[in-house]
Amino acid sequence: MSLRLLPLLVYLTICTSCAAQPDQSPEAGSATYTFKAPSPNGTGKYYLGREISYVMGHLAADWLERPEREEEENVSQAIENMDIQADERIADIGAGSGYYTFRMARKVPRGKVFAVDIQPEMLDLMQQRIEGEGIKNVELIRGSETSPKLEANSVDLVTMVDVYHELSHPRETMQNIVSALRPGGRFVLLEYRMEDPTVPIKQLHKMSEEQAVREMESVGLRLRENIGNLPWQHCMVFVKE
Repeated sequence: MSLRLLPLLVYLTICTSCAAQPDQSPEAGSATYTFKAPSPNGTGKYYLGREISYVMGHLAADWLERPEREEEENVSQAIENMDIQADERIADIGAGSGYYTFRMARKVPRGKVFAVDIQPEMLDLMQQRIEGEGIKNVELIRGSETSPKLEANSVDLVTMVDVYHELSHPRETMQNIVSALRPGGRFVLLEYRMEDPTVPIKQLHKMSEEQAVREMESVGLRLRENIGNLPWQHCMVFVKE
């Protein structure tokens, strides 16, 4: 086994072992979701034909900050792909340790980044950095399983980096995100490419462009462009219809 793949396997182990069990009971809007016996690493909850994966636990924060991440994923290029303007208001959903949050914050000296996560441990990690470095343009928000807790028409750009496939309530979350986007706002979705068997990630942690488009169109987002210049990930730019 390649030593380069070991951090990925560690991540996937933590992802499965630290996640909370999904709610398998009937729920509001349950016609949106179906339930089956879970596959390995899966929750058994399905949305538009896709099984939802487990959430990555906060114990994997070091994996998010691994030194080789820039080389593996070309994070600098991914951020360039977002075409961030200096005065924009950005929401980083599932911000985790803030790996993308703080890099994007440097791009918006006259704007702000809302770092949204449902895990208080992740928010604590980001708060420590905000205080330690005196960062003024990052605001932390504790979201819920159904909402990022953003005000309507409040942000120009929403990003999710390898997070969407883990959302336990993707439809409700995305409906709230669409509401939060300003007119002309964009949603940038990064997910490991399902279509590429060489990407060393398990299937449930990948998404195809076709599946992503199906799910985004269901909440009124249109794919403007899938930028194909990253080593492992789709970089899909969606806009409001």
